[in-house]
Amino acid sequence: MTSRILAIYFITTSIAVHGADYFELRDGLSNSRIVFEQTKRGRVVFLGGSITNMKGWKERVAEDLKRRFPNTDFEFINAGIPSTGSTPGAFRLERDVFKNGRVDLLFEEAAVNDSTNGRSDKEQTRAMEGIVRHARKLNPNIDIVIMHFVDPEKMRSYNQGKTPRVIQNHEKVAAHYKLPSINLAFEVTQRINRNEFTWQNDFKNLHPSPFGHALYSNTIARCFDAAWKQEAKSEKPTPYPLPVKLNDFCYDSGKLVSPSKAIETKGFSLNPKWANTVGGGTRSGFVNVPLLEGQRPGDSFQFEFNGTAVGLFTAAGPDAGMIEFKIDHGEWTKQDLYTKWSGGLHIPWLFVLASELSPKEKHILHVRIAKDNNSKSKGHACRIVHLAVNGTD
Repeated sequence: MTSRILAIYFITTSIAVHGADYFELRDGLSNSRIVFEQTKRGRVVFLGGSITNMKGWKERVAEDLKRRFPNTDFEFINAGIPSTGSTPGAFRLERDVFKNGRVDLLFEEAAVNDSTNGRSDKEQTRAMEGIVRHARKLNPNIDIVIMHFVDPEKMRSYNQGKTPRVIQNHEKVAAHYKLPSINLAFEVTQRINRNEFTWQNDFKNLHPSPFGHALYSNTIARCFDAAWKQEAKSEKPTPYPLPVKLNDFCYDSGKLVSPSKAIETKGFSLNPKWANTVGGGTRSGFVNVPLLEGQRPGDSFQFEFNGTAVGLFTAAGPDAGMIEFKIDHGEWTKQDLYTKWSGGLHIPWLFVLASELSPKEKHILHVRIAKDNNSKSKGHACRIVHLAVNGTD
């Protein structure tokens, strides 16, 4: 065998030796199986960041599902956007996950970006719960799998005897809603510690090598094996109950709104197809698209909405500025739009400006570009690709 074939073989066989599963089934995956077998159709969506968006584990999972259900006509949707975690995922769920209708099986991963992007514990829980509740409101029968991918920081935590906080937060949601979850961060850490393979030569990066993608997909396959080893107990899917919320302000009605809905614009204008003339990289969906743009201190707009949370989904690049905002007649608050990645990338970044508003009244968001800006920024730009609202108009 070649060294790569030997490596993939080792991934597949060594688990049997150690008997580790690295997943929790909880309520399992029976509904999607019933749909796949009985209707001969299935829609499967992969929601996440760059590790989901890149080719690898999800394509292998798709092939595995087609092998298990050879008579089923599958639609597989890649809903991965690099650099995004559970907060953007919660607000773009309807647009990107349910864009073609009912979804039968959803894979969600956000543990890498939620921690590296610096989202708070409350935000991580609020957003992940929002994804789960919103998906279950749209399809009470949907099966959801939450996954925890690996990065060096998580390995350090496990090697210090600690469970990474982001995994604790996401597991709290998985346990509360009795969802299957797969802890690939823990698996990779343990198996490297057992000298089965190395990070440097085999897994290589948090964006995995083919070896790493094979490991991920093989663990997911073992989860399928365990979930579907018995005959289906029912002839039709059973709706999952929605328990009480972990967080009353979770983003379970998140949506993206066109920036054309802004009113009282002064200095801000709708660019029908923004082109990058600033320099730095871009992400698909955040360049050559319509966006609301202001570039000078004092440029301002308003946005009326109903809901408990509001935010701006921006392309935050090398010239990203600072804004001041207030809700209704509240105090003005500053928000720096320049992130630690903005120097070389117009990064897709969702800034949640307010998240615990009264749902019983109409609100007005006031935004203006501040005179100040980050010392590293080249300008004062505010480029809004979407307005984000948790609630209904």
